[in-house]
Amino acid sequence: MRTFFLNGQEYWSEDTFTLLDLLKYFDYETDIFILEHNKQIRKKQKWYQLEIENQDTIELITIVGGG
Repeated sequence: MRTFFLNGQEYWSEDTFTLLDLLKYFDYETDIFILEHNKQIRKKQKWYQLEIENQDTIELITIVGGG
């Protein structure tokens, strides 16, 4: 069983999955945010390679325009 945190919310899973799998599961629109994984900004091209491990933290940072 692994525990991870997404935007401060705690989740548990016995399955192995990547960052991209997680985003697809929650049906996130991947073009509108930056992904921080364990305090590092992760490039979108790597999301399919990075597996969620126990105690990982994931933060989705929304890009907002304005003036």
